[in-house]
Amino acid sequence: MANHGYIDDEAQKIVADVFNISQAEVRGIVSFYEDLRTKPPAENTIRICQAEACQANGSRELTKSMENHLGIRLGQISADKKIALEPVYCLGHCALGPAAEVNGTIQTLVDQDKPSRLITGDYIAPVEPETMVADQTRLIFSRYGKGEPLDLQDFQAKGGFSDLPAPEVLIDEIKKSGLRGRGGAGFPAHIKWQTVASQVSDIKYIVCNADEGDSGTFADRMIMEGDPFLLIEGMRIAGKAVGADKGYVYLRSEYPKAAGLFDEAIKIARANGFLDKNFDIELFMGAGAYICGEETSLLESLEGKRGIIRAKPPLPAIEGLFGKPPLVHNVITLCSVPWIIKNGGNAYAKYGVGASTGTMPFQLSGNVKQGGLVELPFGMPVGELVERFSGGTRSGRPIKALQIGGPLGSYLPTSLFETPLTYEAMAAVGAGIGHGGIVVYDDTVDLSEQARYAFEFCEHESCGKCTPCRIGSVRGVELVEEIRELGASDKRLITLKDLCETMTQASLCQMGGMTPIPVESALRHFPEDFGVEN
Repeated sequence: MANHGYIDDEAQKIVADVFNISQAEVRGIVSFYEDLRTKPPAENTIRICQAEACQANGSRELTKSMENHLGIRLGQISADKKIALEPVYCLGHCALGPAAEVNGTIQTLVDQDKPSRLITGDYIAPVEPETMVADQTRLIFSRYGKGEPLDLQDFQAKGGFSDLPAPEVLIDEIKKSGLRGRGGAGFPAHIKWQTVASQVSDIKYIVCNADEGDSGTFADRMIMEGDPFLLIEGMRIAGKAVGADKGYVYLRSEYPKAAGLFDEAIKIARANGFLDKNFDIELFMGAGAYICGEETSLLESLEGKRGIIRAKPPLPAIEGLFGKPPLVHNVITLCSVPWIIKNGGNAYAKYGVGASTGTMPFQLSGNVKQGGLVELPFGMPVGELVERFSGGTRSGRPIKALQIGGPLGSYLPTSLFETPLTYEAMAAVGAGIGHGGIVVYDDTVDLSEQARYAFEFCEHESCGKCTPCRIGSVRGVELVEEIRELGASDKRLITLKDLCETMTQASLCQMGGMTPIPVESALRHFPEDFGVEN
């Protein structure tokens, strides 16, 4: 653990020689990923989550407490090289924030007044038993928590790994279901399937995007830890439908438990003939880059490169991975497939509202008494979901806002809490469902600070390829700080709005294109936090 990710100059030269690439290219890769480093790490590393869900429960205060206790700033190593204090932008335990990681061990509900416990590693807060499953409609998570994750016999007894119909039948059922991608854009799944299936190629791929980096999201982690065979089955079905030979699961490095369980599930499935030469799956671990959640960046990373976004065309579904067609979906999309094939697309389409069919595992976190995963059909008002399942705020103070859709999602005031959780209704109020993460804030939150953080996050996570994202995020931080410190003059507000428009219209991918969404929504719904009179 002490030297995890450390690649010195000599090792870089060896890598360059082995793969017949330049040392500059190796250096570029090492410098791109957070988990890789050119200097020896400290003996002990404490990483404190800085993302929105943990912010809502005091991660900023926890960070200051640790800085004072250790005598170092965030991002520094102590003089004796004993302890490093580092930021991390999501650990996937958002419902139990603030979260931290000490030498690879996750610690949750961390008390800012007891920082020494983080150092000794003995602070693991108790987790209350789940009390809200009875009110849910669990299709994807129906097996979760009811058996051993790696019990293949139990999985089969519940209908797993059954015989499959012809490829065209599989695609037709997905079309009937109305299934849309659960990662962000909500793109109809069957169109992707038809596109990849129609390609003539000697090899095709199924790529599962398990790089779940959005603050407030943890559904991927939960399903991979609690029912890993479900993902394998979803990928097998997709592979047969489109004619794929190989599957890759790109998993974020912050999920070591999920990695271990899923890798073991692959071995079990392979030993029992459910993975073979006709279709096999390989687990690929990321190295700490939020941008690799973007489809083309992920494919670049899978090819062993820096996770730099690609311009389109060519479309990834036509020429995406090693020059061949991949079908790319996230975990929840693929895990929705087995139920559809088992029960029929029409049965699935009966859940939900309009074009928002099926169920969605909404993840509730932030300043709430009870956080966790809530799988429901689309259509419940967002405020009702929060009220029914959260039990109010952890602080006991009134709710002021929530953010939906991750760090690039909108902030919604309580006046919009009657908005139904559907793709169409959320779009109508300038929001999106994304991966289903909902982060709740009480009335102490300063939305101008959250707007500043949105730009800061983009600055930190940008791949750097396009100017609007790379430079715009830096200028955005400066502008919001000027507004907070010097006042919201007409000139500053106009400049901020122009910057947001430029990033939206000119960025090459959604990283830069969507960063203005939380900024503009905060300014629109909470102008008083920016010093703007209504």
